[in-house]
Amino acid sequence: MKYLTLAATTLFATQAWADTPELVVYTYDSFVAEWGPGPVIEAAFEAECACDLKFVGMGDGAALLARLKLEGARSDADLVLGLDTSLIAAAKETGLFAPATVNADYDLPVTWEDDSFAPYDWGYFAFVHNADLTPPANFRALADSDLKIVIQDPRSSTPGLGLLMWVKDAYGDEAPAIWEGLADNVVTVTKGWSEAYGLFLEGEADMVLSYTTSPAYHLIAEEDATKAAAAFDEGHYMQIEVVGKLAGSDQPELADQFMQFMVSDAAQSVLPTTNWMYPAVTPQGGLPESFEPLIEPGKALLIPNDDVPALREEALAEWLSALSQ
Repeated sequence: MKYLTLAATTLFATQAWADTPELVVYTYDSFVAEWGPGPVIEAAFEAECACDLKFVGMGDGAALLARLKLEGARSDADLVLGLDTSLIAAAKETGLFAPATVNADYDLPVTWEDDSFAPYDWGYFAFVHNADLTPPANFRALADSDLKIVIQDPRSSTPGLGLLMWVKDAYGDEAPAIWEGLADNVVTVTKGWSEAYGLFLEGEADMVLSYTTSPAYHLIAEEDATKAAAAFDEGHYMQIEVVGKLAGSDQPELADQFMQFMVSDAAQSVLPTTNWMYPAVTPQGGLPESFEPLIEPGKALLIPNDDVPALREEALAEWLSALSQ
């Protein structure tokens, strides 16, 4: 009798698990790290969706789009989380994304209007350094210095692509000369942000391409005030990270629910101290105190989404030419 009861219970549990819908979200590695927002958001969303949320990490943000292009309509993903404003136009060109409606009171430096992608956080790119270093005030000064920097590859990394757009937006036709000057400052180019930041922390470079919010991590997580972000007088390039639903998703309603969840207070409140970015919607409790001393760019730079693809090819060619010499 006990055996029959156990067998029936096991059969019921197996059937219940089989009936649980699975929602697959492609994202970048740092999002799903144990210290990232992924584990917290997974638990919170599963508590309300009665589903199995599966995050799949794959490198950096730009690598997500490359993976989707490779898989095409055969992709197992229902959503992609981690593309940004520099990749939206290219993502739409694939025809793989479906329209989506998300209701949110966004607190962004720009007005958001898009019928496929919803922003969940944003920030400004910056070069992070040890606080005892006197940083350069702009790219020209950096190029004239002996400082060593670590940057990310724009072909696989959204910060790397953001850096290309930053230089291009700030200097236009003078961008090739800026890259020629910066070439001997670059210690190495990594595939993604995590590897680059790790090299900086290991003392392999004086500065690393990251975000104005990065010092907040060290303050909160490590009680370490020795890191700072350099303020550049030509302005700082903005990154807005987005989530989008794939047209081939077999869980479209769950995908819509997840997109709406990402702008809810449950998700937005954890992003500042796990993804170390500004939330797209101000949490009910506001921002952490450690965000107050962060540098405020005097000028926010952002190239319109539709203009990025053409400029990207031009800027990439200039970057490759300068670093190959």
